[in-house]
Order: sequence, then C-alpha cells, then structure tokens
Amino acid sequence: MSYISFEKLQLINLDFSLSRELLRSNRAGGYSSTTIAGCNTRKYHGLLVVPQPWLDSDNHVLLSSVDETVIQHNESFNLAVRMYPNGVHEPKGHKYLRAFTASPIPRLIYRVGGVVLSKEMLFAENESRVLIRYTLEEANSPTTLRLKPFLAFRNVYRLSKANIDLNNKFEQAANGVSWQMYKGYSRLYMQFSRKAEYTHVPDWYYNIEYIREKERGNECNEDLFVPGFFDINLKKGESIILSAGLEEKATTGLSRQFSSEVKKRVPRDNFENCLSNSAQQFIVKGKNKTEIMAGFPWFGTWGRDTFIALPGLTLLNNDIPSFKAVINTNLANLKGPLFPNIGRNNQPDYASVDAPLWFFWAMQQYAIHTGLKSEIWNEYGRKMKQILDGFRQGTEFNIFMDEKGLLHAGSTGMTLTWMDVVTNGKPITPRNGYAVEVNALWYNAVCFSIELASAANDTSFVKKWQAVAEMIKSSYPETFWDEKHRFLADCVENGVRDMSVRPNMLFAVALPYSPINDEMQAAVMARVRSELLTTRGLRTLSPMSPAYKGQFGGNREQRHQAYHQGTVFTWLIGHYAEASLKLYGKSGLQHIQDLYEGFESTMFEAGIGSISEVYDGDPPHLPGGAISQAWAVAELIRMKAIITRYQLMK
Repeated sequence: MSYISFEKLQLINLDFSLSRELLRSNRAGGYSSTTIAGCNTRKYHGLLVVPQPWLDSDNHVLLSSVDETVIQHNESFNLAVRMYPNGVHEPKGHKYLRAFTASPIPRLIYRVGGVVLSKEMLFAENESRVLIRYTLEEANSPTTLRLKPFLAFRNVYRLSKANIDLNNKFEQAANGVSWQMYKGYSRLYMQFSRKAEYTHVPDWYYNIEYIREKERGNECNEDLFVPGFFDINLKKGESIILSAGLEEKATTGLSRQFSSEVKKRVPRDNFENCLSNSAQQFIVKGKNKTEIMAGFPWFGTWGRDTFIALPGLTLLNNDIPSFKAVINTNLANLKGPLFPNIGRNNQPDYASVDAPLWFFWAMQQYAIHTGLKSEIWNEYGRKMKQILDGFRQGTEFNIFMDEKGLLHAGSTGMTLTWMDVVTNGKPITPRNGYAVEVNALWYNAVCFSIELASAANDTSFVKKWQAVAEMIKSSYPETFWDEKHRFLADCVENGVRDMSVRPNMLFAVALPYSPINDEMQAAVMARVRSELLTTRGLRTLSPMSPAYKGQFGGNREQRHQAYHQGTVFTWLIGHYAEASLKLYGKSGLQHIQDLYEGFESTMFEAGIGSISEVYDGDPPHLPGGAISQAWAVAELIRMKAIITRYQLMK
C-alpha cells in the first residue's frame, strides 16, 4: 500500500476529503492544486496555474478543472464534484471514489458499476503543462470517457464572472484544440495522446462556491467558462493522456514524457522522502535567476524566508548549485545593506532589518556544510562588508549601530522583523528599537565574518570588527537579560523592556555564536519549553499573556490579530532542536527525536506530503494558512540532520 493513501469511506466523506489538498509546483513558477476529491475549495486552486509575466507578477488560473463523465449504454455518470451556495454539491462524483494513493504521483480510483477508471496526475517539472493519464481498468461493455474543461483565465487573487468580452472561439491543434479567452493571455492547448472528438458548445457555469474563501471572509463565488467537451472511446486496459499547456505538443511523445516525468519524482514513500519531494517545489529557476517561493499557493518570494529556508531546501538535499544560484540572485538585488523582503515585482520592499542577517546565517550553514571559509570570504566578503558597514554607519528605516554596538531598527508604525503584520495601518506586534533576535543575529553575523576573514588572512577587517564583537557581547545581556523574570526581553525601546514571552529569544541560544552565558541560555530554554513549545512548533506568544490568541482562523482581521499572538510556526522547531542539543548534548536527543517523529502525521493532512504555514496555538494544533511553507519544510529537514549529527557523536 502507498505511504499516503485514503480509502472509500474517507474519500466519500467531504468533510475529510475537502480538507486534504494536492499541490505540485515546478521550476517554471506555476503549480497545480486541488483537493484529493478533485473539488476546488479555494480561488487559488486549479489544474494549470501559471505566470503571465507580461500581464503582472502573479500566477493565473487558466484551467480550473476538468469534469470526467463515464458513458455506458447511453447512461452518464459524472465523476466531478463542485460546490454551490447553501451547501449544494453538484455533481456528486465523490460517491464513485474508491481509493487514493500519492506515490509516485497522485492516483484516484473510481468505480461506476462494472467500470473501474484510474486517474493519475502530474505537473511537468520545467514547463507549464499538466498531464493526466486515464486508464480503463475494468469494463464489461463499450465505454466512452467525456472530458469537459472549466476555464478561468484570471489572476489567482481575483474571481471570474460571466461576461460578453471573452473570445469563445477555438482553434484546432494536434489531437485537440486551443482557446484564448482574453487578449494578452497565453493560449491554452488541450491535447490527447490519440484522437479525441471535440464538440464546441460554449457555456457558463454560474456561482461556483469556494468554501475556504468563504471561511476566510473573502469573495467566494465564481463563474467558469466551459467551451465544449471531448469524447474518447476506451477499451478495457487502455489508457489516454490529456495534456494541458501553453504550447502545442507533439502528441506522439506524451506517453514518453509522462513516464519520464514520473521517474524524476522523489517517491513519497516515507516521511523523509515526502519532505525532500516538497522541498524541490519551492525552487523556481528562470533564465537569469533562481528564487525560493515562500509558500503555496499564495506566497511569492520573500528575502527573509529565502535565507531561512535555503540551507534545508538545498544543502541538505545535496544541491549546492541551487544554493549558490539563489544567493547570487538575491545579492544582485542588494541595495546598500538591505535585501528586498518582498520580491517578484518592479517595486521591491526593502523593509526588513533581519533579512540581511539571515543571509549571514545561510552562508554560515554553507560553510559548515562544505568546510569552506577563506573561499567564501574571497567570493562573498565584499558583499558581507557592504552589509556590515551599512548597518554600522546607519541606513534606511532608522537602522543603525549604537555606541554600545547594538543594532537599532525602526520607529513608530514600522514593521522590520518577521513579526510584521499590520492591520488598520497599525502593527499588531510593534517591535521597534532593539529586538532580541535581531541583535543575536547581528552578533552572530559579526563573529562569523571575523571567522571567515581570519581564515582568509584579512587582518584589517578582523582588527576593525573584533572590538565591535566584544562590545556586543557585553551590551547584549545588559540590555535584554531580566534577572527577576529570568529570561530575555523581546524588545527594548527608550529603556523600556517588553517582557512578552515570545520565541525570538531562542536565537540567542540557537545561533552558532551566542551573546549570553550558559546559565542564561538554560533559563531561556526552560521558559521556551514550558510556555511556547507544542507538537507543531513554537507559539509566537505565551498562553499566559492576556493578548494570547489560541486559534488561527476567521476573517482577515481575525487572522492578523492571531498571527503572531500565539499561533504556532513550525520553522522555529529547527532552531529549538539546535539550541536544545547545543545546551544539553545527547541527553536531550530523545526529546528532539520524539518531536521530529511527531510531525509525520502532518503528511496526511492539509497539504498532503508537506507542512502547513501555521498551526493553532491551542491543542489539537490544527493546520492553517498556506498548505505548503518553505521554511517549515526546510527546518524539519535540518532538524533531521541535526538529530543524525548528534546520533553519530561518540
């Protein structure tokens, strides 16, 4: 049996099957996503969701779904599922579902009387093309498969409405046809591995509802265009491949391409392979750049997330070329000491004090992985100096090094750290001034740079920065340590300490260079473990705080209020593991291993085979947000590597 599999009773239960989603992205920047029942529940769902860079910087849903209908003896059985207002499902094809498996690619089995039909889906790795293979496994009489495409041709953030402006005409293609609903869009080619009969009967389907958008307080109803349908006669044991892409394909090669694409997949046959499979999907390669998508289905590129996720996604999957390509792509966008925090458009947002500091951490992981030091300094030292000098001298967003060596950032209304949610024009977690993790990262960056410069015999740099490192190490505990509470302040501004219990103080322990002593580290870890640790990561705020929000859900305002006020983030667990084992050695190994193994059950929920963006702060810690998040996947991969490293220690 497949590692990830679901049975009939689970599949026909829509509460179960609609809460489990499929996702496959590719190097070209697009993706294919729906639920395991094939019913779209989000505006972001679609079989072919791809960039249209000449229109904007977002993805666009071209092919929303395909209805499959089995026809025997002039009777039709529609296998699709769609939702309409007031809880109406029509058609109700889920009742024919019998099995789902996910390895090496998603495969659904339908049974209609004596007919058994299998459906296998994959998204091409390097082109905007979805391939679906239908196989008639069992049939006692002549069978026709009718396929009806539902087209959207719209931005993922918007919804389609019936209109008279569309182009409802089609053009012939090899074993298929193509459409272009609106001027400026790519043509959508739907072709088959052998001839299929196309009937052109353009029509609109109205008021289709996306339940997840409704739950999130968003507009949730859409009209989709159906240009016609294809009929294919199948014999028992016979297969046909549907191809939907932006370019016409030589259909004689579809079967060969399908088999070749399957062989490229990391099999999702265990927990570790699921993580490796998912990790590949965040890396997008263009002609002159390689980027990390922060999460699917709605995140683009984020500087901070990129550097945090990069080691786990690349180095620990033995992909050094992609690591360096991502680093070089981001360095090309460096402005003074700052990286864009939000990219993929012509007006990048540089408002992040920690993205440049996470760059140093990513390079530090590269140095640990490769053993290179002087080589890294010779290749990247100039850019590292640019960042350090820029912070020391002062830069945008009121970022500067003070007379004690500490890094100050921001002023009223700014959000420069990872806790950056703003609602109604005001930050939910204002952290201007001296943030505890920013200064831990700052100290680590300075010390790491001195380490590299020393290896490369750059004595002038070492002399210039050694005194700064010593000054930070002295000033950090004086500024952040609170002897009465026995933990670090989260933020300090104008001499006032914010003593909220948050996971940010963890980095003063987890980073390779720590600015606090062993006693302080132990006290910090005790507080983090007792108030913030859950089975899905670390809470962003202690439940003992009056501001704590234990559930992440509701409309946009409610989600924003909860996002960094108790909601659990999985990416923090890798740093928790590193801090724990750094402090307690092998005696803490079983605790970390138990936490890691506890994540295996997430492979069968939300975005199957991947890790969600966030989880509720309260038990049972239900998943929320994006169904596949880069830094969450990456840090679980790194957590496993940390465990292995300590297991091998004598």
